[in-house]
Amino acid sequence: MPAPQPAPAPATAHRALRMLVVENERTAADTLVQNLKRQGHHTQHVTTGNAALDTHHHADLILLDLDLPDLDGLEVCRGIRAVSDTPIITITARGNELDRVLGLQAGSDDYLVKPYGFRELLARIQAVMRRSQPHAQAPPALSHGPLHINPAKREVTLSGHPIDLTRKEFDLLHLLTQHPDTVIPRHHLMTQIWNDTWPHPGRTLDTHISSLRNKLGSTNWIITLRGIGFRLGHP
Repeated sequence: MPAPQPAPAPATAHRALRMLVVENERTAADTLVQNLKRQGHHTQHVTTGNAALDTHHHADLILLDLDLPDLDGLEVCRGIRAVSDTPIITITARGNELDRVLGLQAGSDDYLVKPYGFRELLARIQAVMRRSQPHAQAPPALSHGPLHINPAKREVTLSGHPIDLTRKEFDLLHLLTQHPDTVIPRHHLMTQIWNDTWPHPGRTLDTHISSLRNKLGSTNWIITLRGIGFRLGHP
């Protein structure tokens, strides 16, 4: 965690965010919260994993330390990611490669090792938020049988009925629908949707595929080509 230092001038070009800082160490948390508030962000601080699980719904971005007094931060990350697509940046002293891999596989959008510079954190926040927002120039609406996808509104309907998808589920279904007759490799899906280039991903993709099938009401909507990838089906 960086030592107290003057923060850069407020980044007026970027919208104010509701940030949740999950940090057990009081001095480090106070410094971080103070600097974030100088940037114009609305910042809430909690010291435990359980508090993070109770309050994360109100945040636009979560800054999560892994070393918490009640729960391991990886468990907290998984718990948030199971119910929310809110961007998470892990900030921790755990800096070896395996720790980074475990953090990303648990659902972190980025991973920053202590000590770090505040300007680097700001840059990472901006990059994560850019990736989490819909593109300004949304692609045209897509149809595949009774399935209709409106990227501009990020809405999906099936036979006229709305389907409630998480951000990652929508991105995954949209990518498959853009190439309805193509088998898309697993590594390509992980790279495009999760920005994850690790060659041996965990169960994140399979979990989202299973959830999509359940919400669409049929396993035939997404076809598995074992050992290769997935393609859109024709129920």
